[in-house]
Amino acid sequence: MSAPSTSCRIDVFWHDGMLDHDTGKGVFDTGMNPGFLEVLEKHPENSDRIRNIVSILRKGPISSYISWHSGSPATIHQLLSFHSQEYVDMLIEADKNGGKKEICCGTFLNPGSFNAALLAAGTTLSAMKYILDGYGELIYALVRPPGHHAQPTQADGYCFFNNAGLAVQLALDSGCKKVLVLDIDVHYGNGTAEGFYRSDKVLTVSLHMNHGSWGPSHPQNGTVDELGEGEGFGYNLNVPLPNGSGDKGYGYAMRELVIPAVEKFEPDMMVLVIGQDSSAFLKLNVVYPEVACYPPANRNCLKRVNI
Repeated sequence: MSAPSTSCRIDVFWHDGMLDHDTGKGVFDTGMNPGFLEVLEKHPENSDRIRNIVSILRKGPISSYISWHSGSPATIHQLLSFHSQEYVDMLIEADKNGGKKEICCGTFLNPGSFNAALLAAGTTLSAMKYILDGYGELIYALVRPPGHHAQPTQADGYCFFNNAGLAVQLALDSGCKKVLVLDIDVHYGNGTAEGFYRSDKVLTVSLHMNHGSWGPSHPQNGTVDELGEGEGFGYNLNVPLPNGSGDKGYGYAMRELVIPAVEKFEPDMMVLVIGQDSSAFLKLNVVYPEVACYPPANRNCLKRVNI
């Protein structure tokens, strides 16, 4: 096989330190031990999942197309481009006290979690900087803990820092005029939407199952009437999908709703949030698009960062 051309290359940013985030065991994501189970479940956001993704990329059929890069921890100053000082200080204090704290429902800050979260944020920022500096066109920030539920002032849904939101803000601060966020995780990308809800410089698009709010940490509903506010009105597009939607449902939503909105917005940078829970290979959801359904979303922008 001949060497792949640089136009086909995928630059993957990764750091082994993100495996140090131990989400524990219990009943699903509760961390609870009822006392009568022989075997406790691993938390659904555990390191096994990302270990397998790394293995697939290193050993699988597209391994020859991948160039690997190491990430580095985000600084506090970088975190403050999206998150509030009070929220960041709370996480720092929790980590100094030894972790072992449920920050919100199902979201555990254990020893090693804070440093892993810094690495996830910093690795994503490294990926964005790489593409902004002109070194690549298709970048994949392979990171955990995830980030798209984390809002400027609070954690949510296994997420501490909003990796995508930080990357978007870096792109804006570096001269990008318009940035698209396309989130195809099975859950609403509420944190990213909240961070740019009043901005007309970022179009946030989320295709997700119709799950609504799940409590104080996730007050957003992800419904079609959440359109943004002020200057950002009309720049948040939610596409809640019926349970059981598959390739055809995703394809229809992309053709009829997403692509026309993206073409009208004309972004010069795209951040694609590809939560793997919408894959047919996982069972955390009830909306199953095939992995092959992802690429059509990529064709609207020349430069893109995948998270």
